[in-house]
Amino acid sequence: MNGSERGQASMLLLGLLVAIVLGAIVLGGIARGVGARGDLQGAADLAALSAARAMHDAYPRVFEPPVVAGAPNPRHLERAAYLALGQRAAEATAARNDAHDVRVTFPGGGLAPVRVRVTVHDAIAVGENARIPNTATAEAELAQGVTDPNAGPAGAGEYNGPFATRQGKRMRPDVALAFDRMAAAARADGVALIITSAFRSDTEQARLFAQHPDPKWVARPGTSLHRLATELDLGPPAAYGWLARNAARFHFIERYAWEAWHYGYTLNAGSSSLGYRARGDGDGNASATLQDFVPERFAPAIARAAQRWSVSGALLAAQLYQESGFNPFARSGAGAQGIAQFMPATAAAYGLDNPFDAERAIDAQAHLMRDLLRAFGSVPLALAAYNAGPQPVRACACVPAIPETQAYVANILSLLNGVGDPLGAGANALEIRLVQ
Repeated sequence: MNGSERGQASMLLLGLLVAIVLGAIVLGGIARGVGARGDLQGAADLAALSAARAMHDAYPRVFEPPVVAGAPNPRHLERAAYLALGQRAAEATAARNDAHDVRVTFPGGGLAPVRVRVTVHDAIAVGENARIPNTATAEAELAQGVTDPNAGPAGAGEYNGPFATRQGKRMRPDVALAFDRMAAAARADGVALIITSAFRSDTEQARLFAQHPDPKWVARPGTSLHRLATELDLGPPAAYGWLARNAARFHFIERYAWEAWHYGYTLNAGSSSLGYRARGDGDGNASATLQDFVPERFAPAIARAAQRWSVSGALLAAQLYQESGFNPFARSGAGAQGIAQFMPATAAAYGLDNPFDAERAIDAQAHLMRDLLRAFGSVPLALAAYNAGPQPVRACACVPAIPETQAYVANILSLLNGVGDPLGAGANALEIRLVQ
């Protein structure tokens, strides 16, 4: 090899070495960037979980009455204070994990939101002087646990009144009487109805879900309508045709088009005499005692509306607390108005020309809830329809997967007994989990 060739080879080798070194630097920068991005995502995850933990511990305090025995209740938390606890926890945890440009929001709204979203916008260094924008987002929620088979007493919204038994299955007494009438009519037509399932508590539902954790086939605890003691799974399959033709005469409706055996009773949803509220004289309407948080000046209007429209006064009161905090002049960003937060079109449909007239608004609220309870035969579904409109509820025969609506229903069920029970059998029944 002559000198010229050796020189060319040396230059080629030098170029190759330079390329390798530059490649290592670039790859190192990319690796550091990837690692930094992972660190920021981890910071967002930890911040969201930390906020959810703070909210978990504070959640029951939102539902405690602000005044006890005429004195301020030091345990009561206003909504703003509850959210501030979550925000401070998220920001502090993010800072400890080197994330500083942090935004904390609470999707879903409601009196006490159960979701928190943390977004980190810190830029990532990929070299000595190079930085690239980056966003990491995490969302955590408080959700009812499904793994504990000993979850405790009835959760918020679970039927806890007297039971009747038919074919060894428990149900509300009025549902049992309606089933008796329907079964007698079926027998006259040569059809023998069999009850395969009726009331299932959240605890029983938790066991089923743990065995078959697929919500397509087994509803999550706290979401199954069987917890209301209004639902019957009926057989045999030879009876499905008869049920489809005749069940409505006895106020049973087929809940789901894909479950020909599942029928729900649609009358008398949610009155105190049927177990939705333990206090009061048991007539289910106006004369039952209202919750302690109801302002005295609104109690007579709630009682009159409850009596007129045959809706639980406790249910109306819990809604008003959730909707406006009993503020007759409340307005929402979406355009809802007044103590019951009527949208203009709904107000007009119910003859409410002045939504800021508290007494008339409460009467219209009771009228609307009477209609929704008749339509859906379920307090949770009627509440969901009040918040989200009937169509999303009708489409799934469930509380739709809208965070605001789910929080709205959970909060009102928690308020039905005054202080209430957050989403289940106490705060410890709430799981904290990342959902995004």
